[in-house]
Amino acid sequence: MTDVSAKSYMQQFYRKISPDFEYCFNVQTSSPLTGEELNLLRWLLAETFEPGNFGEKPFLVNSGRVAEVGPRLSFDTAYSTNAVAVCHACGLVKITRIERSRRYLIPQGTERDAFIAANHDRMTEIPYPEPLKAFSAGVVPGQTETIPLLEKGVDILRRYNRDNGLGMDDWDVRFYAGLFINELKRNPTDAELFMLGNNNSEHSRHWFFKGKLKIDGRDIPETLMQIIKSTIVRNPSNSVIAFSDDSSAVRGYKIWTILPTVPGKASAFIPKECYYHVLFTAETHNYPSGIQPFEGATTGTGGRIRDGHATGRGSFVIAGTAGYCTASLNMADFPIPGEPSGLEYPFELAAPLNILIQASNGASDYGNKFGEPLIQGYVRTFEQLLPGNERRAWLKPIMFTGGIGQIDDANIKAKEIEKGILVVQIGGPAYRIGMGGGAASSMMQGENIAELDFNAVQRGNAEMENKLNRVIRACAEKGENNPFINVHDQGAGGPANVLTEIVDPDGGIIRIRKINLGDPSLKVADIWCAEYQERSAFLIRKERIAELQDICKREKVNCEVLGDITGDGRIVVIDDKDKTTPVDLPLSRILGEMPPKTFEIERIERILQPLTLPQDLTVREAIRLVFRLPSVGSKGYLVRKVDRSVTGLIAQQQCCGPLQLPVADVAVVAQSHFGLTGGATAIGEQPIKMLINEKAGARMAVGEMLTNMVSARISDLSHIKCSVNWMWAAKLPGEGARIYDAVKAVAELITDLGIA
Repeated sequence: MTDVSAKSYMQQFYRKISPDFEYCFNVQTSSPLTGEELNLLRWLLAETFEPGNFGEKPFLVNSGRVAEVGPRLSFDTAYSTNAVAVCHACGLVKITRIERSRRYLIPQGTERDAFIAANHDRMTEIPYPEPLKAFSAGVVPGQTETIPLLEKGVDILRRYNRDNGLGMDDWDVRFYAGLFINELKRNPTDAELFMLGNNNSEHSRHWFFKGKLKIDGRDIPETLMQIIKSTIVRNPSNSVIAFSDDSSAVRGYKIWTILPTVPGKASAFIPKECYYHVLFTAETHNYPSGIQPFEGATTGTGGRIRDGHATGRGSFVIAGTAGYCTASLNMADFPIPGEPSGLEYPFELAAPLNILIQASNGASDYGNKFGEPLIQGYVRTFEQLLPGNERRAWLKPIMFTGGIGQIDDANIKAKEIEKGILVVQIGGPAYRIGMGGGAASSMMQGENIAELDFNAVQRGNAEMENKLNRVIRACAEKGENNPFINVHDQGAGGPANVLTEIVDPDGGIIRIRKINLGDPSLKVADIWCAEYQERSAFLIRKERIAELQDICKREKVNCEVLGDITGDGRIVVIDDKDKTTPVDLPLSRILGEMPPKTFEIERIERILQPLTLPQDLTVREAIRLVFRLPSVGSKGYLVRKVDRSVTGLIAQQQCCGPLQLPVADVAVVAQSHFGLTGGATAIGEQPIKMLINEKAGARMAVGEMLTNMVSARISDLSHIKCSVNWMWAAKLPGEGARIYDAVKAVAELITDLGIA
């Protein structure tokens, strides 16, 4: 054991996994462990592995060929948070941190630096040249910067925007320069600029869907968002929540279920009649899944789960769905018909095959750890050189994630906000991960610097999200007595986005140093704007905060009282460490009805060629080729690695019949364990047909969804509600007009069908 200071001690333990790989557990304690405590710690770390493969000395001893990588010293990882919680629950309260590093035996003939580069996450990990003696990195947090906009003019804002990947276009730059120069009459801080870059990105504000379109010089009278919203106006039917929250909901049923007598405390379960509505949410996490497929997909799933349980004043998660689209897989031993060869891919993106494997692993892994079954999905690969030498492919992949759940009728709407109400966040600590994620995902491929791309990818912690979810569930189970006034999930833009939204329009004051840090080297801009995961924001009255803190303590999750509602219409961030105000902005100017952007678009006629089939093509060979397509062949490799039944509420998942073949068209969940009511979800996607005719392709996507839904005994056709994810590169030449045509076609069809 190493004495690293007067107050902390470091000790290593090793677990052999294979002849060329082992784990090292770096354990920091506040004082030396007793013999009994050491035995308990050894038992915990060894788990169920063979005793001979665990010890206090490394199994890999050839120091010249051993490489060790592990978490950055200032980075208190999710693994450590959960491991320390387990140790404390077992009575090992002296343990303050446990980080797991990886030790590899470098293969003969492999260059050391290249091997290390390929086997660690450079954002969160570093090589360890020798065994750790301490976690202290000696890194001093940077100070809040002030950008001299008043002195140097708009050009310095353009430069700062470009150098830091804020994602602002020239309209944004001129708008915010005018705001600070002419209205606020002061220089902006770095925290404010990162905040504005994320909050007002395409990702967050949907500028294109809400913007004015001019096609071939003709003004379009409606925005795309208005066209889509018109369907719910014409057929509200059973809609309970639409276009106003993180999810949508359709009217459900009164059901009998079992709930704790006192939610949030150990108490008996009792049968209770509740009025629950069926909830659905869907989103994509495409950009991060292209940069780091596993982490991008895990956090896509996590973000969608938070969208679900943060609906209204809190809801219940049941099951998830997923979809993946990539370019050509180029598998050497399994050629897929139609894949072109010899094409280059962006160096900063993962290879399509790696994306499909690792992104599906990430989504499955997160759901398995959280406890959410994955019960439906799709996969498609495509790449083709079109006439005119145009290349069409999902170079930036699609990682689609959807979720179905339910919400108590008492929780569908937020309560009225009043001055003095507390602003609270619950969840994991802050890290510098996902910095600029919303802005980066709004850019076209190639506009950002690769290092900034990598910095914008988040990292997930499913166990922490499970703790957060249990807190929300406990409060939601209280029904009318739910202590939450409002709930928002933290996503793109981090606390800067979620806290600004939750205090809007009344205004609030936030004490930034109240946020728990997983990395003490963070400066204010990092804490305020990074998209660290597994957190949500809440409004709650002062008289009920102790009740919430007790629930959080029970679930072993941080509860941070960050500030309160002020009623002055401003978002103000106070740094108590140096008594500064890094953020002070009027909400009406950053979240209010900002002037819409205008997009001038031209139609570009497609160059189409007639279908020609090979003269010697037989029906047998055609069938063989078609079944080699990932969109047609078996999805068992995606289905069988993920839980499909946890919760006991799954009535129909992917697998059917005595052979459990993954061929189901629809997924069905039950509302309770004691009734026959529930919700059904089906997917329709026809992107390839849209390369020929976007209107027909859009209509056929709706048709596919409906024919997939047929096998579920739905209450009424008019009760079907569509969640449409466009995933369209609408700002490329000609594509804006095509998405407009597709939106119009979908809106007209679903209106004619009587759905919405």
